[in-house]
Amino acid sequence: MIKFIDPDHPFYRPLWIRLLIVALCATWTAVEFYGGQMMWGTIFLIVTAYAGAALLLFYRPKEPEEKEAVTSDEPK
Repeated sequence: MIKFIDPDHPFYRPLWIRLLIVALCATWTAVEFYGGQMMWGTIFLIVTAYAGAALLLFYRPKEPEEKEAVTSDEPK
């Protein structure tokens, strides 16, 4: 399934990045509504709601996978 935002990507791990993305979407929503562009304002309102839900509300970070031991024939 294709995701608009993949919350499992390591880029979204820091809280400040997730907050910044949602804040930028909300700011652009306000710019569109202020400019009288109701259609684009509504579109970005939906994008902001989706980003907020995916990155803040339902975000569950995955634990970093432990590095698998690499077996080799070389003596340690």
